[in-house]
Amino acid sequence: MRLVVVGSGPSGVHFAETALERGHEVVMLDVGRERPAPVAPGVPFDRIAETLADPVRYLLGERFEGVILPSAGKEYYGLPPSKSYVLDEPAHVAADGFHPLLSFARGGLAEAWTGGVYPFNDEELREFPIGATDLAPCYDEVARRIGISGEADDLARFWPLHAHLLPPLRLDAHSAHLVARYRAHAGALNAAGVWLGRSRIATLTEERDGRRPCTYLGRCLWGCPHDALYTPSVTLARLLGHPRFRYVPDAPVTHFTYDADRRITDVAVRGRPEVPEARAPDGVVLAAGTLASARIYLASRWHGAGERVTLTGLMDNQQVLVPFITSGMLGRVSEEPAYQYHQVCVGFAGKDPAHYVHAQLTTLKTAMVHPVIQSLPLDLRSATAVFRLLRGALGIANVNLHDTRRESCTASLEPGAEGTAGTLRLRYVGAPDDAEQIANAVRRVKGALRRLGSLAPPGMTHVRPKGASVHYAGLLPMGRSGAPLTATADCKSNDFANLWLADGITFPFLPAKNITFTLMANAVRVARTL
Repeated sequence: MRLVVVGSGPSGVHFAETALERGHEVVMLDVGRERPAPVAPGVPFDRIAETLADPVRYLLGERFEGVILPSAGKEYYGLPPSKSYVLDEPAHVAADGFHPLLSFARGGLAEAWTGGVYPFNDEELREFPIGATDLAPCYDEVARRIGISGEADDLARFWPLHAHLLPPLRLDAHSAHLVARYRAHAGALNAAGVWLGRSRIATLTEERDGRRPCTYLGRCLWGCPHDALYTPSVTLARLLGHPRFRYVPDAPVTHFTYDADRRITDVAVRGRPEVPEARAPDGVVLAAGTLASARIYLASRWHGAGERVTLTGLMDNQQVLVPFITSGMLGRVSEEPAYQYHQVCVGFAGKDPAHYVHAQLTTLKTAMVHPVIQSLPLDLRSATAVFRLLRGALGIANVNLHDTRRESCTASLEPGAEGTAGTLRLRYVGAPDDAEQIANAVRRVKGALRRLGSLAPPGMTHVRPKGASVHYAGLLPMGRSGAPLTATADCKSNDFANLWLADGITFPFLPAKNITFTLMANAVRVARTL
């Protein structure tokens, strides 16, 4: 088969790799913004300023876009200038109750992920037409390809174990302190339905396929200079040498055309009247991310038959940020650069096992310090002195909650004038018990932190807006009904004869976990069914 895959994110590249392994020909259409070349690749973060001729440009950007100013929004995370190519405020999108982000980077949104890989279990797959046994060999295959570090610990009750697990990363001092506190208080925490363990992270601790293991430079946020932290562009770079793979960048797909039998005959690219590789495909695979794939799908129905349909069930994980201070780490001198992202997770059992609450604990290591210093109600000199005392004790819990499909959460297309993209309209309405779920989760997280010797300062908890997690899913759900606006269990469209949907758009439920690992595993599974 000759397959046209739209998008180079985690779903697209792993679908493509599996399809190639099975003898198919793959053409990948992508916008494909490239990441900048690594700067001073062997230099740790704490020496980068003295090494570069112009450190301000690298750290803060040509227009100082890396500076995070105080604001009422309380967003504690920001992307550095070196990652500015990844995210886009979407044009031609109107959103109500939702703050969407898109990516046109080679590798998609996962070029800026934090590497957390958490398999779904049977309870979380209850509304899927597949189970954990269907995904297990695909999780194994993805783990073999990308490299995942971690260990079998108390969190295995929530995350099924998979093959090819590498030894865990070296813990930073603060994370090690939290692990030790957990071991001392595990009985009380477990009785309250709380378990702590090591994050499973797509970061190498052993050399693999020419990629070096983590060298603890402390530059994860700015982009790992030797790809120890996996991103989809690593897989794409490998696929470029395959004889049956053709990558077509600068190819923003607008829609596909189809015949009377609803079989796709061509894929249209904005600004390019004809892309020969996209004509007469045996199959088309949408893997552009839930929102971009939804736009292409809706635009195709409008261009083909003047149909204006509304897709329902838009989902995104609610995220809550809970900063904390660990008393046993106060006054500790900052250590050598370490792995920058989360190394410890806390899992909270729900009354319904599918409603597990997931919290990643990120301790402050190498990072830009001005967002913290400027938020203190002190003059600069005093704030700097206080920060030095607090630095080794600071951390943040990124709490994730599940989401469900609801008819009130929609995506539709308002067509524009001839030759224009039109407007993608998104509407998100929260569940009636959202506020209660958030309050209960925050209460449990703060209680667990107290047991770990940490205090969550009052007034600093931040409920992020919907759309901020970028875990979008649910608009064309997989199932067994065969109904319109759905997909089969193998993620084949029930509306078009040769269309497959390989990203989160097919998920009928969204557990409280980072979904990238499952996006990759499901794409492998779908490609194996062709």
